[in-house]
Amino acid sequence: MYFGMMDGSGFMGGWVGMAFGGIMMILWFALIIALIILVVRWIGGGAPRRDSDQDCLDILKQRYARGEIDAAELAERSRRLKTGK
Repeated sequence: MYFGMMDGSGFMGGWVGMAFGGIMMILWFALIIALIILVVRWIGGGAPRRDSDQDCLDILKQRYARGEIDAAELAERSRRLKTGK
């Protein structure tokens, strides 16, 4: 008895072959998308990331410079940001 690939009895015939083909297609699309994302990030270099605590300290210093908060409040809030409490 002959079980060739074209008669639906083999491993790559019928629904198994279709399922495997679908999975492979999804994996190739995912690989292509991942490569595109990596290339775009590599070319763009990405924006430099800043520490959010430093951003908050800068805002506090600006508010102090504008006179919105006093020195004691600046010191207290800065301490809270640095200790995380």
